[in-house]
Amino acid sequence: MNVRRRSSAAALAAIAVIGAATAPAVAADPSPSSAPSKTAPSGLYGSTDPQYDGVWRQSLALLAQDTAGVIPSSTAVKWLTDQQCANGAFAPFRADPAAACDAKTPIDTNNTAAAVQALWAVGGHGDVIEEALGWLKSVQNKDGGWGYVPGTPSDANSTSVVIGALTATETDPEDVRKGGKSPYDALLTFALPCAKDKGAGAFAFQPDKDGRLLPNADATAAGVLGALGTGLVAEAGKKTDAASCADADRPDRERAAANAAAYLTDTLAKDGHLVSALGGSADQPDYGNTADAVVALAARGGADKAAEPLAWLKKNAAKWAGESGPAAYAQLIFAAHATGTDPRDFGGTDLVEKLNATGPAPQGTTAKDTATASDEDKAEEKDDDSPFGVWWFVGVCLLFGIGIGFLLSNRNKKQQP
Repeated sequence: MNVRRRSSAAALAAIAVIGAATAPAVAADPSPSSAPSKTAPSGLYGSTDPQYDGVWRQSLALLAQDTAGVIPSSTAVKWLTDQQCANGAFAPFRADPAAACDAKTPIDTNNTAAAVQALWAVGGHGDVIEEALGWLKSVQNKDGGWGYVPGTPSDANSTSVVIGALTATETDPEDVRKGGKSPYDALLTFALPCAKDKGAGAFAFQPDKDGRLLPNADATAAGVLGALGTGLVAEAGKKTDAASCADADRPDRERAAANAAAYLTDTLAKDGHLVSALGGSADQPDYGNTADAVVALAARGGADKAAEPLAWLKKNAAKWAGESGPAAYAQLIFAAHATGTDPRDFGGTDLVEKLNATGPAPQGTTAKDTATASDEDKAEEKDDDSPFGVWWFVGVCLLFGIGIGFLLSNRNKKQQP
């Protein structure tokens, strides 16, 4: 795992504070969660039963807070780290973290990968992250991918969320191999041809019972990010022409991402959002998958490629998020971040305030919301990754009378305890 330094904005914010004193991954909570209930486990975001999504929603909440420039509650972070099993894996929820995990503990790849991304973002948990990554590598399938549960066939969603955990921690997925196959090799097996009767460039979740690959919008949004080597939090990609689908005998990652983006664009064109049908009922707007599609489209070809579904979310998603809880607010914050939209004014809703209200009060905020930083600010933050940027930052801080020891402590590995 390589060194990851905090941006100068985050470090300066820390100085100011001292001086002043997202089967597929689990969906968002299905019931209201505007405030934690008195019976909810201490430190957990959301008030609904965490049995099936505790770790997932906590991970997304912490990751979204970090993305929006919020310093999460230490109690909330501890709740998440306490959920880890001794082998490094995470289950959706462990009611008694002090009890050892056993064969009946439902550990899975999605919750583990999401926890890795969240804990890497907030920093200070290198051992937890290393153990989780070690477990993920140990349960990798021979095709290079992952299923939701260890030992099950690989699927596009699980493989993509693990790719996100690897790249977030600066681990090259190409180097994580099983049977000579990388995660990208596995992911591309779920990419469909361009013909509309063949899948129109989408990703399938995994083969159905008859071995057929069927287009799946949820898997397609995840597949775009996986093919691009991007985690749950994605930056807007370089502006490109509208994505088009083009068949290739062996599509590479970029071609597969472009084809999948074209599928999402076509699918969204009708209503401006994705739809889902449950139990034979009429199609319903799928807010969560639409938010994921916004992130995927922006990451693939720039924020303008996601303008229409983003506008729809701004107009319609606030009520859904309020009913669904912290993971839903997090998904919208990710969509805002990927498109350079202010998450504190998302169609008139302050997503960050709403998310914070579902759990322990955060420790504070950083100087800038990275989702709305100017291009100049982002360029300066990028410069911090070079030796020149580091020493420039040292010099500036010295001008303000900040001690070298404190400064260097803020430039250490982000994942160190």
